[in-house]
Amino acid sequence: MPRQFVDLQDAVTLPTGHFQLAGKVLDDLVANAATGVVHGPAGTGKTFAVEAALETLERRGPGERPAVVSLQFPSRPTMRLIADQLLQELTGAESPSSRNRFDLTTKLVGLLASPMRLIVVDEAQRLTGDCIELLRHLHDDQRTRFALLYVGGDGCWEVLSREPMLRSRIFRRLRFEPLAQAEIPALMRRYHPIYSGADDHLLFEIDNAYGHGTMRDWAVFTHTAAGLCAAAGRPVLDEEITTSAYALLGGGICV
Repeated sequence: MPRQFVDLQDAVTLPTGHFQLAGKVLDDLVANAATGVVHGPAGTGKTFAVEAALETLERRGPGERPAVVSLQFPSRPTMRLIADQLLQELTGAESPSSRNRFDLTTKLVGLLASPMRLIVVDEAQRLTGDCIELLRHLHDDQRTRFALLYVGGDGCWEVLSREPMLRSRIFRRLRFEPLAQAEIPALMRRYHPIYSGADDHLLFEIDNAYGHGTMRDWAVFTHTAAGLCAAAGRPVLDEEITTSAYALLGGGICV
């Protein structure tokens, strides 16, 4: 399982519906050598869920698991940069043998013919239309065999869906959303021991003031509150600890 955000001790991974569906998305993409997208607002757990699903794939037998290539690019990369980095990941070479993008593309087609691979592109909202088209071209080539997963935050689907040739090829699309507030008390009590006996109204108030349904914000608050609970010798969160945590987090307003 991926490491908890801010190394939060005693925290438990929450098996939310989206967390479990991320594993299903990866399984389907690999089984069908297809293209998919996992996207949603920052802090909603999509990267953690994808990393957990990748670890599950890694535990498969040698003949059953794909070779995973993970890529992340700066804002608005060039097609040449995409080709360069992908080639480096596939060959281990620090620099390409050719400076011609078309030569690089030809080499990539040959390398992506086998074995079966899963290419994961993180922060996909940074890609340009040309870069998306290059990846689509490689995936569509009849000689290649790989699954392609785009992962991105705010604006990711808007960027990808502007490309009709890609949008029509999306086999799986999973949008992560903030946790529904009605689920917060039950989920948080499973998440960490300091919430085991906390009042529902207190947990709702924390979500309104700081958590906003995002696991990343809840992790930061929990890390802070758990430290205060330990220092005070209190096993369960209360209003006094909550107020002190807010003070350490800029007043409790997270925007």
